[in-house]
Amino acid sequence: MLEIRPTCEHCNKTLPFDAQEAMICTFECTFCAQCVATVLQHVCPNCGGNFTKRPIRPKTLLEKYPVSTKTIYKPVDVEAHLKRIQKK
Repeated sequence: MLEIRPTCEHCNKTLPFDAQEAMICTFECTFCAQCVATVLQHVCPNCGGNFTKRPIRPKTLLEKYPVSTKTIYKPVDVEAHLKRIQKK
């Protein structure tokens, strides 16, 4: 089951369970769509994989399957990230 993390790891923008702009990689690294497109160039800075839109957990299931409250905020070193992806 997905954690449904509450914020963008780069800009710390709130991404509630029903956020249309939440993006995740295969390891559930979570970023907002704007950071994915403009900062990360669609490449996860943690694993190097791509992103997909995070599914929305139905509100009716939140009590039984609560979303994560753990914030992971670690802004990306953009210069280093861009150098890494240019080498591929």
